[in-house]
Amino acid sequence: MSIASEFKEFIMRGNVIDLAVGMVIGTAFSGIVKSLVDDVIMPPIGILLGGVDFSNLFITLKDGATPTPEAGFATLEAAKAAGAVTMNIGLFINTIVSFLIIAACIFMVVKAINSLKKPAPVEEAPAEPSEDIVLLREIRDSLKK
Repeated sequence: MSIASEFKEFIMRGNVIDLAVGMVIGTAFSGIVKSLVDDVIMPPIGILLGGVDFSNLFITLKDGATPTPEAGFATLEAAKAAGAVTMNIGLFINTIVSFLIIAACIFMVVKAINSLKKPAPVEEAPAEPSEDIVLLREIRDSLKK
């Protein structure tokens, strides 16, 4: 069997195609969740916490080539433009919230799929007849002879 035919057989398996479709849908879903977190969920949370913009919540570890203003950098973009080394806490928080939303959605989808699957009917073995019944059958069989 040639490598080309082996590769074709591998690609045409159902689980490989399912995986590819899942990756494409997952990537698109990730973009939707990122927008939901960044644009819908985090702004009200930031307002409730005193006007914090989580995307600009960072700690400057080392100043860049451009000297730091005394008040620090106003935005993460300004710090990056100055060449500063930053610890981006707000972006990390956004990523955690995104992960939790995606995990919850996947949990709900898997739970829904599992509830749609009906368990296979379990066939019960016939109960063993009691000793009285066995004895009566033996008597019946003896009388027939």
